[in-house]
Parts: sequence; C-alpha cells; structure tokens
Amino acid sequence: MTILIFLLVSYVLLSISLYFLFPKANVAAWKGLVPGLNFIEWCDIIGRPRWWAALLLIPIVNFFIFAGMCVDMVRSFNKLELKHSAAAVAYAPAMFSKLAFNEKESYLGPTLKLEAEYARKIQDAIEANDKRELGKLNRQNPYRKSSFREWIESIFFAVFAAAFIRMFLIEAYVIPTPSMEGSLLVGDFLFVSKAHYGIRTPMTAVMVPLLHNVIPFLGIESYRSKPSLPYHRLKALETIEADDLIVFNWPVGDSVYITSRRSYTVNQAKRNPQMLAQDSELKKKVNKKDFRVRPLDKKDHYIKRCVAGPGDSLHIRNRQIFLNGSKVDNPEHMQFFYQVPPTMNIPESKLEKWGIDEMDTERYRGQIVGYHLDESQKQKLEDAGVQLQIYKQESDANRLFPHDPKHFPGWSIDNYGPIWIPKKGATVDLNASNIALYRRIINVYENNEYEEKNGQFIINGKVSTEYTFKQDYYWAMGDNRHNSEDSRAWGFVPHDHIVGKPLFIWFSTKNGSIFNGINFSRIFRSADPK
Repeated sequence: MTILIFLLVSYVLLSISLYFLFPKANVAAWKGLVPGLNFIEWCDIIGRPRWWAALLLIPIVNFFIFAGMCVDMVRSFNKLELKHSAAAVAYAPAMFSKLAFNEKESYLGPTLKLEAEYARKIQDAIEANDKRELGKLNRQNPYRKSSFREWIESIFFAVFAAAFIRMFLIEAYVIPTPSMEGSLLVGDFLFVSKAHYGIRTPMTAVMVPLLHNVIPFLGIESYRSKPSLPYHRLKALETIEADDLIVFNWPVGDSVYITSRRSYTVNQAKRNPQMLAQDSELKKKVNKKDFRVRPLDKKDHYIKRCVAGPGDSLHIRNRQIFLNGSKVDNPEHMQFFYQVPPTMNIPESKLEKWGIDEMDTERYRGQIVGYHLDESQKQKLEDAGVQLQIYKQESDANRLFPHDPKHFPGWSIDNYGPIWIPKKGATVDLNASNIALYRRIINVYENNEYEEKNGQFIINGKVSTEYTFKQDYYWAMGDNRHNSEDSRAWGFVPHDHIVGKPLFIWFSTKNGSIFNGINFSRIFRSADPK
C-alpha cells in the first residue's frame, strides 16, 4: 500500500509540474493534468511519435521509456549536462517544477529533432569536404559528449539495466553446498525467474546495486535496513506445486553469526554447542555477541525442493515421504549416505564415470568412510562388489524443528512427522503440545506481538486459544537427504520468502572451482529435468 501511495502522489506531482511547464512549450496547461493526454503532449514536446506514450503501459519496459522521456524533456529545455539528466531520472516532478518556475529557462524545441538537424549539418559538411564548417560545428556542438561522460552514461545504464533485470525478472545464482547434490551440483550457475511465482517488489530501499547482502572483500552488509518498504507481490505466472524447485530467503536467517565457513542462526548456536567446537570463528563471535540482523529480502538465499504445500500433511517413514497419506514419487537423483568398508578400493576414474565426485565423498582423518549416492550409483557400487550400509540417522528432536523433544519425541531425519503445513485462512487451536510449531509464525513471520504467560498465549494483547494464518507456507527439502539443512532443521518456508523458480544451468564448474575444470555436459541443461 505504501508503494501505491508513493506512486500515486508522485504521479499527481508530475501532472502538476507538467501543468506549469507545458505553457513554456506552447502547450495548454490543462493538458498536463489529463491522464494519457499529458504523456502524448510530452512526446510532441521532445520529438517522439505520439504512439510512444503507449509504451508506458507495458510493465518493466515502461521504466526505461519513462526515464528516456525525462532526459529528453530537460534536454529540450537546453539542460544538456549529465547532472540535469540524472536529476530528471531521479525525480522528474522536482526537476520539471524547477524548469517551470525559473524565468531564465526556456523551451528550445524538440530535442530529438534538433539533435538530428545538427547531425545532418555535420554530415553535410563532411560530404562537402568543408573542413572549416565542420570544425566550427564540432567546436560549437551543444550535444557533444566527452569520452568520460560517454563512459559514465554507458556504465550507469548497464548497471541500471542489470540491477533492474536482477531485481524484477531474472537473477543468477550459484550452488554453494551439496544439499541438492545429484540434481544440482556444487558449482552449477543457475538463472532463476522471479516472475513465475510472482515478482516480489523491493523492500530494502537503499542498497549497493547487483549485490545481495555482503560487499565482497570488505565483509560488511551491502544495504541499509532503513528506510524499508512493505511486502508486495505481483500476480504469479504459476503456483508452487509439490516437487517444484524453489529459491527462497532462509526463513530463520534474520539474526545470524557469519564466519568464513557459513552463516549460523543465533538459536542454532545456542542449541548446538558442538558447532562452536567445530568452528572457532563462531565461538569468538558468540562470545562477543557479534551477530547481524537482516531484513526479510536480505536473508541468505537457499534452493531446495518443495515437497509439501499449504494444507498438506507430511510424514517421513524410513526415508520415504508420504503426503496426505500417499507415498510420493522420489526425485530421480535423490541421495542418501552409505558407509563403505575401509578396505574399499575403486579407481577414481570409475567413480567419476558414475558421477561420484569429491562432494559426494565423506572422509574421516583422510580415510574415505562413505558416499552420498543416488539409487543408480548405489547399484553400480554394489555391482562392483562394494558392501554398502545405509547410515542410520539417530533421533534428535532437539536439533530438528520444532525443537521440542517433550512433545515431538523420537523424530529423526529419516523418520519425521507427521506435520501439517499451514495454509492461509486456516485456523488451528493453540495448546502446549503444538505451540512450538507455530510460535515463530505468529511472532516473526506474521508480525504479531506475542508472549506466553502463565500457560496462556497472548497475541496482540489478547489471550488466544486459536490462530488464523495470514499467508501460505511450504516445506522444503534437499535432494541429498542426509546432507541437507532444510525444513527438517528450521521449519516452514513462508510465502513472502519465496524468491523465484530455477530455470536452467548456464555454467558449471567441477566441485565448485574453475581450477578443477568445467562441466560442459551440464551447461544449458534444465535446472530440474523430469
């Protein structure tokens, strides 16, 4: 709503500025106030054909068309410097008002026609071999730009266009971890569509273009959390279905410790003291309470498979997902961890041929102890005489969502649930046995004031025994089921955290490094071939 109000107010101010500016170009002032007609007259003033105004009705394209018209307008009033063009693009109503109320400013004529006429004079002098006239025209050329300005404008336009496309249409991502190994490999570079699941308008207003949340080498955040805009999403091209790949902001990544290895949530560090022993940087940051608080759209990006949607009931039994009581089809390259005997000796060339790389390999003190394998890879190793044993995942309800061993005992990575995925508009009863599932939804994801006192749940100042969800939620899991930190670890993915749909792999390096070579066979493959 805030964005809509801002655009509405800006349009009114633009119309008013045109009302005062039009008379200087011999156009009736009232035409500046008439929607549609004001843009048609604007086209006449700058020398564009009248149909050009219709391009303003095309989403995305209209941003570029409007910016060009703003620049042409100030140039028609002999404001030819870079600062004038920049001011017009930054906020046209202010620049147009300045032109309108400054008595010294006057309209020269449609800049596009004037520039074309001047260019013809230069061409005529060249064809007539009139060096004197040509030199005079070049010296007096008001439209001439320095090389520096040409570079600045080119760079600005390239960055603006790239940032715009990245923000609203398509963004490039790289797979950094093996959580989707089998389907997507570490080192795969993906293009992700932001339109398929609905374009999410920017929420963080001040940021470094083309960066997500950290400035490389400096290690500092690339944005300012304030001012911020409210969440809004445009109409989706398709809905998210179970088995779709999704890119989303890490739901629990609002308060994080960041080390050279990875990001940890504050609650992860509290619940899992072994993490501090494994990462000395984390221990130091926890002791200093050196964590960062990030807004929704600046949380880390994750890519997983949506295995359940709003209103679904999910249950994992012996590694098999059941959705609403029915067994689901597994991804073709779904992986599990298999232990191997220490005497195993398979040539590396064969492992590579079978698609078993370093990212699939687990070692202990330099010795191979097992592999993450899909069904076909498992079969090939067994056919080669290797004895494989599936790794038994122990129950650890404290480490797994909802981190409540008392009410959800015995849950493990391979035997999890059942759990119901919240749906917008659905209402649940709240009690001590299920509040762990919904506490973060109520308090964080849906921005309610929440506290628990004397066994009661107080939401926005009122004692509540039930709650109605404001948005849809999803359940996301990696295809590498034994090596994926996913919804089993941190819970539901809110709809407002959804970023987009992976389209295809545009580049791929072996094991995540260009020095290991390029996976040419993966380039231009679908991100999720089915």
